[in-house]
Amino acid sequence: MTDEVASHYGGGGDLASTIADRLRMAGKDMAKLTTADLGTVDEFHIRGRKATLELAGSLNLDARSRVIDIGSGLGGPARTLAETFGCHVTGIDLTQAFCDAATTLSAWVGLSDRVDFRQGDATDLPFDDNAFDAAITMHVAMNIAAKDRMYEEARRILKPDGRFGAYDVLQGEGGEVIYPVPWARERSISHLVTPDAMASLLSNAGFRIKKIEDSTEASQHWFEEMAGRMASSAPPVTFQAFLGNDFATMARNQVINLRERRIRTVSYVCEA
Repeated sequence: MTDEVASHYGGGGDLASTIADRLRMAGKDMAKLTTADLGTVDEFHIRGRKATLELAGSLNLDARSRVIDIGSGLGGPARTLAETFGCHVTGIDLTQAFCDAATTLSAWVGLSDRVDFRQGDATDLPFDDNAFDAAITMHVAMNIAAKDRMYEEARRILKPDGRFGAYDVLQGEGGEVIYPVPWARERSISHLVTPDAMASLLSNAGFRIKKIEDSTEASQHWFEEMAGRMASSAPPVTFQAFLGNDFATMARNQVINLRERRIRTVSYVCEA
């Protein structure tokens, strides 16, 4: 199953080169890139950088914080946290192609000294107990069946009173998900839970839930705007760079899934 997930996200080749080509097409100077220039592709979750900053604002981060991003993708959230709070962020992701691209993109924007990325499994983290001050995960658990192990591992590697922010797509009350969607082309690698089940999983892992925020309506509007832009013109730098040409279909399906509440987006801020 992990191979199927990695294959879904792996893209067709050198992701950093593909992104660089599309940035040049958009008129970007590769010698003067900023994290904002990468935001349309490297913040691979609904509502992008705005959602990252909303969640991170509750994690008590400062320049001394050591943070882990579980399921770090192309490294957008890790770079946003490092740039905004001055902290050091370690990203771990199942897909080696993402880790390689994340390292390259971080060099482009001068953040290599504050972020690092390594391949690994969220249910078996290669870190010591109490290694991090905070942890974050954004749109990752949808592909993980063993969520209990994922959250137990997140709790294990956090220091006492460390904070954990989780922002994910959850099963809504409106029926089964319509596929393909950005995290799965079909249901075999999609493992959604309801908001109530999510809260139980976090509590059972030893977390104290401090805050829950449902952003489904805002997520619907965000995807409606994205789908509209893609219908009128093709933005040069989007998630299509690694998800392929059916991303437009995925975006349209996400609008339906959100509008009909087949899915919900919910964030949880927890304390270890």
